[in-house]
Amino acid sequence: MVSALDALERLRAGNSRFVSGVRSLDSLMSQTRRNDFVAGQQPFAVILGCSDSRVPVEIVFDQGLGDLFVIRVAGNIVASSQIGSVEFAAERFGIRLVVVLGHTRCGAVQATLEELQRPSATQSRNLRSIVDRIAPAVEGLLATELRHDLDALLQHAARANVRVSANYLRNGSPMLEQLIQKDGLIVVGAEYSLETGVVDFFDGVPVSG
Repeated sequence: MVSALDALERLRAGNSRFVSGVRSLDSLMSQTRRNDFVAGQQPFAVILGCSDSRVPVEIVFDQGLGDLFVIRVAGNIVASSQIGSVEFAAERFGIRLVVVLGHTRCGAVQATLEELQRPSATQSRNLRSIVDRIAPAVEGLLATELRHDLDALLQHAARANVRVSANYLRNGSPMLEQLIQKDGLIVVGAEYSLETGVVDFFDGVPVSG
């Protein structure tokens, strides 16, 4: 079993390679070892990320087949199915690191801010379910001076959304709470920069991490 801190270090190292334009031999060669994963898998981290096509998780962290258990949904929101997926991975594979990965210029967060300021009567119920998950994390920002600076507002809102999702995972599942308290599970929040390629782990990271 890979500890949470060791898993975090592997992700940081992989992202550094990605930013530098270097791929590890292991991640490249994993594509030639597909048969090795037929019988099972042993990923070392869970990543709950946004569905945005510009944030391909395995590439951003320079990992190969079988390395990451990836859950992607617009706005990296947390609903019952996402919690269940994290629970499954943590219990089945002994994963001890969960990362909620948002990103700069998130379209789902921007759409939520727009909806909060100019409600639309034509928005589908399914899209509304995403907006409703993000809204509590960001609506308070509209009451601050950030409302006068749209770029800064979106930047703060994307991070606030990550924090809320990560906190919900920490406190919204008895199983995950138990793993956090007794088995070393860590849930951290991070943001991928579309501009630089750097992943900033900014929420819930242990000081020794």
